[in-house]
Amino acid sequence: MATVLVYTSPGRGHLFPIMDTALALSKRGHDVRVRTLASEVGLVLGAGLAARPMASAVEARAIDDWQVRSPLESARRSVRTFVDRAATEVDDMQRAIADERPQLLLVDTNAWGAQAVAEASGLPWATWHPFPMPYPSRDAPPFGPGFAPARGALGRLRDRLLRPLVQGPWERFLPALNRVRVGAGARAFGRISEMYLAPPLLLHMTAEPFEYPRSDWPSNIKLVGPGLWSPPPTTTAPGWLSTAKPIVLVTCSTEFQDDGALIDAAIGAFGDDASVQLVCTTAGVDPARVRAPAGVVVERFVSHAQVMPRASAVVCHGGMGITQRALAAGVAPCVVPWGRDQLEVARRVVECRAGAMLGRGRLSASRLRAAVEEARGCAGGAGRVRDAFAAAGGAQRAAGLLEALLAGGRIDDREALGRA
Repeated sequence: MATVLVYTSPGRGHLFPIMDTALALSKRGHDVRVRTLASEVGLVLGAGLAARPMASAVEARAIDDWQVRSPLESARRSVRTFVDRAATEVDDMQRAIADERPQLLLVDTNAWGAQAVAEASGLPWATWHPFPMPYPSRDAPPFGPGFAPARGALGRLRDRLLRPLVQGPWERFLPALNRVRVGAGARAFGRISEMYLAPPLLLHMTAEPFEYPRSDWPSNIKLVGPGLWSPPPTTTAPGWLSTAKPIVLVTCSTEFQDDGALIDAAIGAFGDDASVQLVCTTAGVDPARVRAPAGVVVERFVSHAQVMPRASAVVCHGGMGITQRALAAGVAPCVVPWGRDQLEVARRVVECRAGAMLGRGRLSASRLRAAVEEARGCAGGAGRVRDAFAAAGGAQRAAGLLEALLAGGRIDDREALGRA
């Protein structure tokens, strides 16, 4: 059995999706050791895995894309964050390898410096990718603005003309990233998108049709379905969970993006509705800023695993984690994308007819209520996505692929479509 080092970027939305796979590896007898946010070390230890905090310098570089509204400027700030972190990740990853002496490395897709060290180490290594895939494809629109897939010749022309513009914010940071990579002993990239081809195995934590079907998936990319682990409840089930009323769950991003207006609108839409139980999780937003009428549940975190089986509706910002969790439960979400990859997530929900999307600029109580009703009419599409997620194999398939990589075996290219 092997020692496996799991290195995350500083975000719960990237730690939680890989936990099921890490636990599956542990149950197969591997010694799994996690480097993650200092605040989450106790959580990982409590789940039964070894854990240490990443370097404070890595965690200190917070993402600041929430300060802008432009998708292109948001992308620029995100990439700047990942490049800034990369330099400090190199030392941290090298130290982690020296401390843990692993036989297999599993690295977060957004930990660009740690990936460079993994590539240079000579060890078997893989990445996991828990959000929509930016790697360019002839079958998918340019990543970022949430374009609908091309339909016909005009759509393909749109993609060809706009792809350089959309990818521009990424490529301008290529020299800085290559300095980090070469300094870590890895090769320089010709384009930033090459990072998705670098690992021998990339676990893409979703499945078609929620991810756009593509005829040109690279052979190292395996669609294994979402990671649905969530922290276990810290208390007994709250009294409101036993309500006979249908639950409307509203949630903000775990990584701060100033999206508290989503909860305000939901309270305006459902706060006085005696026929439902409104449950709001503020996550990255301070719950003290929320003004809610009696009967509305407002908490920073609740166990979504507890709530989701009782949810009749989910309103969210379009984070991949909560959106896929809703769909995996067969609940069609109403998505109000705030930024980051959330426009892409929302577009996929709509394209699958698995929920509804409401633009951030149009957010109001009345429009949100109407969008939730629209989402409730998409149960069939949500069910199709749920079934596709289950068929993708999940943590057990991901663990099997990692063991094949560790053993030096061939990973069948047909698995890249998630149909092995």
